[in-house]
Amino acid sequence: MDHPVYHGNINRETGEKLLSKSGKDGSYLIRDSESRPGVYCLCVLYQGLVYTYRVSRTAQSSWTVETAPGVTKRLFRKVKNLISAYQKEDQGLAVALQYPVINQKGRMTTD
Repeated sequence: MDHPVYHGNINRETGEKLLSKSGKDGSYLIRDSESRPGVYCLCVLYQGLVYTYRVSRTAQSSWTVETAPGVTKRLFRKVKNLISAYQKEDQGLAVALQYPVINQKGRMTTD
């Protein structure tokens, strides 16, 4: 993955600390999943809690997010398109993506 909000192989606790530093609802970052290799986590701060959504690639190389039950599954060609779509309200996340938490250690790339 090549995106400024991708933080690579950080654990849940580190991700939550980074989001808490922002302190703003709608702050978000992407990290590697600790439990599922090849899957990522979209972590979003809302009302002092961090909500985590799995982000993965389909067999056709599209990106998708596991959102709230009953929300139609959406496919995206690029991660930036996925982020852009979820910057709008009522898309199945706890809150719209508003404040990117940029990886200050440099962009990490996988895939």
